[in-house]
Amino acid sequence: MNLFRTKPANPAAFCDTGLKRCLGAFDLTFMGIGAIIGTGIFVLTGIAAAVYSGPAVIISFIFAGLASAFAALAYAELAASVGGSGSAYGYSYAAFGEIIAWMVGWDLILEYAVSVAAVANGWSGYFENALTAIGLGLPAALTKAPSMGGMINLPASLIILMLMVLLIIGVRESARVNVAMVFVKLLTITVFIAVAGFNVHPENWTPFIPFGWFEHGADGRPIGILAGASIVFFAYVGFDAVSTAVEESRNPQRDVPIGIIASLIICTLIYIVVSGLLTGVVSYTKLNVSSPVAYSLQILGYNWASALVATGVITGLTTVMLVLYYALTRIIFAMSRDGLLTSKLARVHPVRQTPVRIIVICGVVISLVAGLVPLGELAELVNIGTLAAFVLVSLGVIVLRLRQPDLPRPFKNPFGYTLPILGILSCGALMMFLPVVTWIRFLGWLAIGMVIYFAYSYRHSHLGAKPKA
Repeated sequence: MNLFRTKPANPAAFCDTGLKRCLGAFDLTFMGIGAIIGTGIFVLTGIAAAVYSGPAVIISFIFAGLASAFAALAYAELAASVGGSGSAYGYSYAAFGEIIAWMVGWDLILEYAVSVAAVANGWSGYFENALTAIGLGLPAALTKAPSMGGMINLPASLIILMLMVLLIIGVRESARVNVAMVFVKLLTITVFIAVAGFNVHPENWTPFIPFGWFEHGADGRPIGILAGASIVFFAYVGFDAVSTAVEESRNPQRDVPIGIIASLIICTLIYIVVSGLLTGVVSYTKLNVSSPVAYSLQILGYNWASALVATGVITGLTTVMLVLYYALTRIIFAMSRDGLLTSKLARVHPVRQTPVRIIVICGVVISLVAGLVPLGELAELVNIGTLAAFVLVSLGVIVLRLRQPDLPRPFKNPFGYTLPILGILSCGALMMFLPVVTWIRFLGWLAIGMVIYFAYSYRHSHLGAKPKA
């Protein structure tokens, strides 16, 4: 069995594939910002400070940002040279072979689908709070999953279906909506920075490292700066979604690397500033709340700013869902086009120029999951899947440079193999700091993927009837 058959590294990657080429560097940068700035800054910052890192959550964000930066540079190089809408799946197909590519694609499906459903749950909570504030709160039965005593989390389900309609209409329209909403949440963050900057109490930064660099808490779970970095890494999930837009970019070899790198730099700086100010205006011990940014403004007495932040949270989480949902559909599109999933899914609507079948199926499934399943600790499962993909993408840069040194590389990582190796080591290290139960769930998902691959994908692969490239 030829489990490691590879695709050509550049199989007409930038030709017309039926998808609409309408995105520029500006659109792609805002797509990255739309995916990155959301739960991480509005929710996870406070939890990470209170439970894992204390004020040193700033260092946690720096560590996670560096690991993401190494991976982002690897993504940029492969997006410009290998191409295709499959992101890490496509790069693995060219570098390592089909079975590894399948496992990466299977991993990405979990990453994006669970991310969208989890963010929808968070979005529902903020939306319900906003409705309650104006006297239009929904019955509890319509805001909780059955296991939580309700019937369905209706807001979480409906927002997914609304985004489904938007993605069906077209990627150009979706990108315009994303840009508008990103401006709103950047305005929200600017207001917080402006207010908090004049209310910092340096004593709140003492002790700066209350939990050490890496220790185990009373319940046995990892705590400390490095454990915090492995948790806040969830905040950076999303920049890789930009690489799924290669086939809808006007000049992918130039614009996709710009979008990936620019969005990550902008968001990392924002995370560092916001986490520093947040722990400066309020003691880290008080930040284990659902909306720490809004909560800190309430403590300072700026209720109007707190209300504005709540609006920014709802808008911000909407853009995160939109971009991650989009990326999920393009990953499945690439896998079905290769025959690893049914090829019927790879049909593009002749008018909308979008993969409507995939969008609808994903929308319905995620809507049901978001409405019926509480997704408490699955952020960690998303983290380990993303880190695994980042490790393989960084390794893929090295493998393709060795195997195909003459492959055109419009963007190339500087300093030889140094940055890809740092990407492998840093992302691999962050994986080691995640709880054992997360590893068990992750390996269980991969085991299910292996069953599907040998039962269906291997026999239906379009590459199966061709000699190894």
